[in-house]
Formats: sequence, structure tokens, C-alpha cells
Amino acid sequence: MRGLVMQLFIMRHGEAQHQAESDMQRELTEYGISEVSDMARLLKEEQFDLVIVSPFVRAVQTADILIKQLSLTTPIIECELITPAGSAEQVHDYIDGLLAEKEYKKILLVSHMPVICYLLAELTIGGHMPIFQTGGVATVDYRPTEMKGDFVEMLCPFNICDL
Repeated sequence: MRGLVMQLFIMRHGEAQHQAESDMQRELTEYGISEVSDMARLLKEEQFDLVIVSPFVRAVQTADILIKQLSLTTPIIECELITPAGSAEQVHDYIDGLLAEKEYKKILLVSHMPVICYLLAELTIGGHMPIFQTGGVATVDYRPTEMKGDFVEMLCPFNICDL
């Protein structure tokens, strides 16, 4: 019998500027803001228990737009582990640690390529590793007792993606 299932939504930030003083300071473009707004409309029925976001400006802006448009009053954790060069294994351990402390039904994680591709593979049975479009969201039905889950779907800003 499979254990309790919760949902993880793993999102890539919207399109960002190509140039800034540092990679960490790159902001969303107008197109990126539009992508995130479109995703908010697709996710309008979701009520997240927790939002985990990279400290990079483009990820914080993405999370802020979603939180505002979804009218969330959800706790937000800024996490250094989910930056572009982060370790999927460390992020997996971090998520499992959070789930050991408290039961969550839905967690939104806003991060970057390539760590989110590796993280999706790390979290799922079968090791799914699609390339995330900017603003794209992958959903995983995750079983904390097994520390693995099932890849459910990939949503993209202007359409539903088929993998």
C-alpha cells in the first residue's frame, strides 16, 4: 500500500533579463511577468500550504506575482539551496526534512534551471527530467514515507505541455 500523498509544484521563474550586475540580480522581463500571470490563472484553484523560493530576484518576483494573484497568505521560505547551481539531492533532503516536521498538502517551489530538472528526476519514480519552459510548473504526487513520487503533469504559461 502506498503512503500518504501530498503535492509538490516545482516552478521555473518567468523569463528574465539577459544582463544585470550579477546573475542573482536579473529581473523578470515584461514577457516573464506575463508568463507568471498566465500561470497564476492556470493555478487559480490551488491553495499552497508553503512557498519555497530561491533568493535570486527573478524567482522572488515570480513568487510575489503568484502570491498576489492567488491571494495566498501562505508562509514563504527563502532557500539558498534552490539557486541555479543547487544540489538536487540536498533540496530533496531539505523537503523531506520539512515534511518530517509538519504535514503539508501542497508546496510550491520557485527556482531555476538546471536544479529543477535534476530535482524532478530526484523526486520521481522513473526519474522524469523534462526541460522547463520559463514559467513552467511540474506537479508531483509525492509520498513522504517513500521519499519518492509520481510525475503528474507539466503546465506551461500559454498552453498545457505534453511530454
